[in-house]
Amino acid sequence: MSSNIPSDKIETVQETVELINNYEIIAAADLNKVSSSMLQDIRKKLRDRHNFRVVKNTLMRISMEEAGKEGTEGFIDTISGPNVFLFTDGNPFKIVMELDANKVEVFAKPGDIATKDITLSAGNTGLSPGPLIGKFGALSVRTRIEAGNIWVAQDTTVCKKGEEINEDLADLLQRMDIKVSEMGLKIKAVYENGEILLGEDLDLDLDQYRTQLEQVIGGAFKVALEAAYVTPQTLPSILAKAVTKARSVAVESEWPTSQTIDLLISKANGQARSLASKVGEKMAEA
Repeated sequence: MSSNIPSDKIETVQETVELINNYEIIAAADLNKVSSSMLQDIRKKLRDRHNFRVVKNTLMRISMEEAGKEGTEGFIDTISGPNVFLFTDGNPFKIVMELDANKVEVFAKPGDIATKDITLSAGNTGLSPGPLIGKFGALSVRTRIEAGNIWVAQDTTVCKKGEEINEDLADLLQRMDIKVSEMGLKIKAVYENGEILLGEDLDLDLDQYRTQLEQVIGGAFKVALEAAYVTPQTLPSILAKAVTKARSVAVESEWPTSQTIDLLISKANGQARSLASKVGEKMAEA
């Protein structure tokens, strides 16, 4: 082991090198604004799938170099600031989705961006009248005083998704014990077999991908149907289309079958009515 490692850090480096050698993936998650209690909760939920370690970046660089990992410098350069490292195997995209699914709700702070529409429901806020009345008014929330408390008169949307939460709203939400912000671990970058994947490239919009996939599948189905390309998925539609076309040809050529006789009679009846109408018009003109 390198002699440049401080004596009091040798054990940390040894443990980290062992983790690096035991797992295929190293993921660095941002520790900014993440409380120790929140980190413990996430660790507890995901400990069966990922090994979490808080290691300084300098020690992580030394550990990766000791493990002989290529591209160490580039990886460390992309993850400046405090990090918690996840040592794991599997799909990097899945790691990001798991962390996203395990975000916790927290009180909003002034300047936070609303992740959804924020609505104050009608009813008792549990807050006493006073200066707070003015804050409700500033947010265009109708209120009344009842039984010594402030009541919201009707459901009111006070902030739209994507808008900034101001100081008055953040204060009222906290006083009313309403948590509308989310906090969790966000991946900065992933190191896998010498490759560096940025967190922003791993953050998939599943709804958008689902919509695109449905469009592609729908387009492929139409092409296969037009080309009469037989698959378990297209066969029923191809047969239905063929039956409809055959029935149309039979009716057009006046070929009577058990499937076309009713259509032929209906067609003949329509033609007879049309002819009778035209004859009537001619007789009227004469």
